[in-house]
Amino acid sequence: MKNQFRFTFDNIQSQYELAITKGYKIITCADFNEKYWNKGRLPDSKILINRVDIDFSIKKAEIIGGIFNKLGIKGSFYVRLHAPEYNPFSFENYRILKHLIDTGHEIGYHSEIVDQAAIWNETAEENLTRDIQIINRMFNIKIKGVASHGGMTGLNNLDFWKDKEPIDFELLYEAYDWFDKTFYISDSEWTRWKCYDNGNIVVGDNRSLGEHVQCGQYPSIYSLIHSDTYYNRHFYE
Repeated sequence: MKNQFRFTFDNIQSQYELAITKGYKIITCADFNEKYWNKGRLPDSKILINRVDIDFSIKKAEIIGGIFNKLGIKGSFYVRLHAPEYNPFSFENYRILKHLIDTGHEIGYHSEIVDQAAIWNETAEENLTRDIQIINRMFNIKIKGVASHGGMTGLNNLDFWKDKEPIDFELLYEAYDWFDKTFYISDSEWTRWKCYDNGNIVVGDNRSLGEHVQCGQYPSIYSLIHSDTYYNRHFYE
């Protein structure tokens, strides 16, 4: 199934508008974890778990957050601490992240702790503990979850969780906890969508979030978008 979706801010806004029109309740990862996952059940009504990874651009995350505020919905934004592409504590980026918090969105940690451990010759455990403390202290919050980042080192940051639990680090969840128990759709291929059904990739299905919402096959959808992917006129603006 070919997909001709243009990754503009207007188009992604229309995807969420369609989901609302079709009766989907759009919730954060923390809300899904608390209301459903921790209770050992999946929703019996339409929900869309709304996750946003900030890989390269907090400035673009502000635009996505503005779309959510306009539509009256909330999202979970996962921020990197050690990205060469941005400093989350610069004057402007700190302002943006604080605004996301102040307008009711969830902030989580987009963790690269396996990468950090290999590069710095430290343990992943101490890196995670320190990074959580930094985020909590800087923003005067207590984050509830992390989402493992996939970078260019060839290492898998998700491997850290094979023998550990979020509660060990005073967290409630890792955002991939329910990946293999939901219908998952992501824009992580940059120029097209991909989707997984209960952890299995649906080969050749590059339909957009809105197209899946429209067909109504999946009452519960776990959506991951990246703020960096979207633009007004072109990707390099």
